[in-house]
This record gives sequence, structure tokens and C-alpha cells, in this order.
Amino acid sequence: MSGDSTQDRAMSAQSSDAGIFSVSAAMNFFSWLICEHPRAWQAIGNFESRLLQDEIETTAVRRPIWVTGLARSGSTLLLEKLAAVPGVVSQTYKDFPPVYTPYAWNRLIEHMGSGNAQPAERAHKDGIMVTLDSPEAMEEPLWMSFFPDAHNPAVSNVIPAGSAPDFAAFFANHIRKFLAVRNGERYLAKANYQVTRLEYLLDLYPDACFVIPVRDPATHIASLIKQHRLFSRGQAANARARAHLRRVGHFEFGLDRSPINTGDTSATERVQSLWCDGAEVEGWAVYWAQIYGYVADRLERNPALANATKVVSYEQLCSQPAEELSALFRHCELEVSDGFVAGAAGDIAAPTYYRPDFSSAELDTIREITTPARERLAACCR
Repeated sequence: MSGDSTQDRAMSAQSSDAGIFSVSAAMNFFSWLICEHPRAWQAIGNFESRLLQDEIETTAVRRPIWVTGLARSGSTLLLEKLAAVPGVVSQTYKDFPPVYTPYAWNRLIEHMGSGNAQPAERAHKDGIMVTLDSPEAMEEPLWMSFFPDAHNPAVSNVIPAGSAPDFAAFFANHIRKFLAVRNGERYLAKANYQVTRLEYLLDLYPDACFVIPVRDPATHIASLIKQHRLFSRGQAANARARAHLRRVGHFEFGLDRSPINTGDTSATERVQSLWCDGAEVEGWAVYWAQIYGYVADRLERNPALANATKVVSYEQLCSQPAEELSALFRHCELEVSDGFVAGAAGDIAAPTYYRPDFSSAELDTIREITTPARERLAACCR
């Protein structure tokens, strides 16, 4: 009986994963049509920009905001709070896959209507409810189309300031079109991979604001491991999901998990080796230290970047939401009322849907590996 029960639970979990990671035939086709033919769509996007030149050349890109850092650090929560500020516009789930032509697509869906779909829990199974209008990270396909090695762990993924002027021009028009079609004043994006593009973006937009959420390494790594297992099961149960996540540019976890190379290829190779050997906890700890050590290094060496960046402690955000949100809005120069802050803070709380179950030895490993980077990053924020 117990064996049958275990098998039933496993089959039920597999069925649930397949349902959550379901990708429709239409979405699979259109994401293939657009994301697998980037050169053609770059040309179409440039054509759209030329048609709209009179409108977008008067659209100012003022103080754009990027939320970036490792996945599962609280970036979606911060994105949602910032996106709720009047005048701030962010890409949403419905903006994929036609990411190259945001103006034409948004005009089309205005006439089509977005329907009245009820919120549903996103695939992460983390309690965050979303609709097609919910803000989400949708920039990455553009970056991948201009930077083919953006997710190649064998080479540095750092994009130096001044690189790729063709992308800079395309991206500027992309943001202007997005602001124009959404009647926005400020552009906002969650983009985890911008962590190695901070100085490139600051060179393009010297008044940019960067928000980097940081989470306690033990709980952060527990969440990353949980998501990696969930996404791996979901992709195994649904073949289209794997291709879909590649096209969206989602390599943080799952069957195509790939670490960001911050310029230290040997460290990246060590992360991959640990993961390959099944040393998940140590691998994630080394990766956490690599990413946030790199961020600390850039903030220490670049005063302009440090001034543009707000590091947000996830734990402090959960324990003192009103105070942390007020500081966040001030950093981004967003004028909001006390009532708005109170409303935004009202639903923030530490997650309760899981608890880390690391052994004492694993916790010691995490502390030993991550503490230097954590202390350096904390020092940058004083």
C-alpha cells in the first residue's frame, strides 16, 4: 500500500508539473518564429522605429530603473512595487514573444483586449499570483540576439562600456517606443543578467537607477535549489517548456542551468563542476559568492555606479517593509505618498511555504564560502 501511495504521489506531482509548465502550440510557434530568427526581427524592429521616428525622438529616457541580481533574491517583489508607481512602465507577460516590435504589438492588443483572466500562481509555485498584465523580465531576448555569447559560461559575460553601438541604438529606440505606447514617464525592467552589464548600462544612461536585492545566503540557496528541482521536473514533463525558457532567456535553473561568468572563468568552471558532481549546496554557495563578490568589486571601484545603485536586503524588506520601500522610492526619485507606501508595504512578509533543511555541515559550508562577499557588499551600503 505504501509503495502504491508513493507512486501515486510521484505521478500526481509529475502531472502537476506538466500542467504548470504547459506551453501552447501557438506560443511555441510564435516564440520560435520570433526568437529563433533574431536578425530578421532586428530589421523589423528598426523599420518600426523609422516609422515612429517623429514620435519617439521626442520621448525622453529619464532615469531608467533596472532590478538585477541572482534569481530568488526578491527581485520580482521589488519589480511589482516599483511598477505600481504611476508613470512607471514595465514589460509584462503579454509582451512576449513580440519583443522586437513593442509599439505595434501593444497597439494590436489594445484593440484585441486582454480579457479578464483570473490571477494564477506562477510556475515557481512561490505564492506569487500573476496575470498577462503582471510585470515580468522580458528584455533578455533582445540582449541575446545582439550578444550571442550572453549565456556562454566558457567566456566572460561582462559587457564593457562602449560596446556594441548597434545594440545601444536599437535598445534606446526600444525603450522610447515602450514609453510612448504605454504613456510612461519612467522605464523599469527586472533583468537578472544585467548584473554583468551595469557599467555598460550606466555608460548609456548616466542617470540610471540600479536596484540589487540581496538575500541571506542560506535561505537564498535553499530557494534556488528548490526552484532548480521544480523547473527540471517541469521541463522533463513538458518538452516545449525547455525551448520556451531558452527563448525567454531563462537559464537560472532547470535542465539548461548555466552560471553567469563574471570574468573569472576558473570560478565558473568550479561552479559547473560542483553542480555536475551533485554538490548542489557548495556549488550554489560558490556561485553566490562569485556574483555578489563581483558586484561588490564593481561598486568599490566605480563611485558613479555605487551612487546609482541601491542594495536592498530581502530580510530587512520583509521585517521593515515601509521603511525599506520609502528608501527605495527615494533612491529611484519616485514621488509617492505615505499612503501609497503603506499600501505597498501591507502585503510584504517573509515566505512561509518552505523551510531550508540544511545540515549543520552544509550551513557551515555556506557561511564559510559566502561571508567574505556578503561583508564586502554590506560595507558598500553603509
